[in-house]
Amino acid sequence: MNGMNDKFLIKGLGGRKTLCGSIVVGGAKNAALKLMAASVLFRDEIVLGNVPDIEDVKKMASLLEFLGARVRTKNKHTYALAFGRGLGTDLSSDISKQMRASIVLVGPLLARFGRVSFPHPGGCVIGERPIDLFLEGFKKMGAVVRMRRGTYTLRVPQRKLYGATIFLKNQSVTATETFMMAGVLARGETVIKNASLEPEIVELAGFLTAGGARISGAGTPTIRIKGGALLSARGKMHRVCPDRIEAGSFLIFGALCAKELEIKKCNPAHIESLIEALRASGVKMEVRKTSIKVFGGSHRAVDIKTHEYPGFPTDLQAPMTVFLTQARGESLVFETIFDGRLNYVESLEAFGADITVMDPHRIIVRGPTVLHGKVVESPDLRAGLAFLIAAIVAKGRSVIHNVHNIDRGYEKVEDRLKGIGVDIVRIPDGSN
Repeated sequence: MNGMNDKFLIKGLGGRKTLCGSIVVGGAKNAALKLMAASVLFRDEIVLGNVPDIEDVKKMASLLEFLGARVRTKNKHTYALAFGRGLGTDLSSDISKQMRASIVLVGPLLARFGRVSFPHPGGCVIGERPIDLFLEGFKKMGAVVRMRRGTYTLRVPQRKLYGATIFLKNQSVTATETFMMAGVLARGETVIKNASLEPEIVELAGFLTAGGARISGAGTPTIRIKGGALLSARGKMHRVCPDRIEAGSFLIFGALCAKELEIKKCNPAHIESLIEALRASGVKMEVRKTSIKVFGGSHRAVDIKTHEYPGFPTDLQAPMTVFLTQARGESLVFETIFDGRLNYVESLEAFGADITVMDPHRIIVRGPTVLHGKVVESPDLRAGLAFLIAAIVAKGRSVIHNVHNIDRGYEKVEDRLKGIGVDIVRIPDGSN
């Protein structure tokens, strides 16, 4: 595991578009974490391939081991997980507080064992992510909720959840996935309305269905789950889909910094909103079934409004803002998903960006501006990657501290960037 205080030293390109070659997209972080959590619902071992070798995956593996699961790594991208009987249902406080995705374990654990306890989940510092959606839904399914000294305890008096109709007042990927998994072992039918539409949800539903679950409507606003018995993987391996946020990050990066860059092993259909925004800005691309070739050039301003899938992803908003600092004219960026997701703007201004903050959700970006190397801290996963892109665009040298935040979602990103010509060095924790 990389040190918590590692840093990156980057020598910027000074606005030149010189990088060339190809970069391979890894497995989707947000799919892998939920598929690992789904191991609770299986009577036998599940095997997952194309799992990204990143910090959040290692934390999820540790969380499952803490509960008593058997976790084997066949290689750094292949995991085998088995969940036996009578295991623990108290989530590790230390790990859960570091990782928001830990809450997806609540659904399958409650469905299988009738009890679960967990601390208020942690993760990124991008505003409030209340868990009332989860608590109200589980109450509808027959759980009793208690909160004491910062720990939630949920119990099912009848040992088995009941199917219920759950309307999500806000579309939530995590809530959709959690209730979908809970419904797999519940009595009767669970209906999730205003469900999220993300590809990772479709993938999870497909994986559960292959194991014997009865799920219909994944990828639409209404998902129906008919409860039944424990699932069985029957020794088949499931390959995790490509990470659309990583693919999108590299596409933005290529448009900014590359003469010609091919993004391989991706699914362009999952990032259509980004592709269309970049095309509107004048970016030249060749889009194929599993790859995108992007060519550097000059770009014009384009307005961005984040939205739930299939709209523009909030996770690509910070990298896109860096792109817009180099586009000709004024662009409006409207963040509609999270409070606090624009907190990185001040650090981007330190690089030399010309940005006006209108309110906590809207900024105006003027370009093109010359960026200059800076020393910055990575505040969260996506802003950290945006700073990395800004540092590569900039003139001079930059230092990015706290890169464990970037490691949470991008596997060995510095090695992949070096491979296409970026001058980047990781300085391990404790080195001068």
